Amino acid sequence: MALFQECMRFVEKRINNTTIALNEVQESFDAETKSTAGDKHDTALAMMQMEAEQISKQLSEATKLKQSLLPIDPAESHSTSRLGSLVIASNGNFYIAISAGKIELEGAVFFAVSPFSPMGQVLMDKKAGDTAKFNDLKITIKEVI
Repeated sequence: MALFQECMRFVEKRINNTTIALNEVQESFDAETKSTAGDKHDTALAMMQMEAEQISKQLSEATKLKQSLLPIDPAESHSTSRLGSLVIASNGNFYIAISAGKIELEGAVFFAVSPFSPMGQVLMDKKAGDTAKFNDLKITIKEVI
C-alpha cells in the first residue's frame, strides 16, 4: 500500500536526518577537543554533548517509529479499524500507523495518525457505519480498508 510506503519514507528520512546531524556534532566535538583548553572550550564541549544527547533521543524515537510500522502488513485489509487500517470517514481519510501528518497520494488527501493519538483512539475498533465523536465533531465511518 502506498500509504505504508509513505510512512516508511517519513521515518527513514527522519532517521537519516538525525544520523547526519549526530555525525556533524561528533565531527565538531572531535575538532573542538583538539583546540586549546579554557572556559570557552569547556563550555563549547558541554554544549555539543547536550546537543548530541538531544539528537540521540530523536534518533531513538525515530527508530521506535520504524519498529511500530513493522507489524503492519500493507496488503491486508480490515473490516474493523486497527493498526494498518485505512479509515474513510465523513471528515477525512485516516491511515492508522504513525503520526506522519498529511499525505497526498493520487489526488487524494490522507492523514497518518498513531493509534495512540487522540484521533487514532477515536478511530480504533470501528466498522463501516459506526459513528464517533472528536472534539464535538461527529465522525461517520464510511469504510475501513
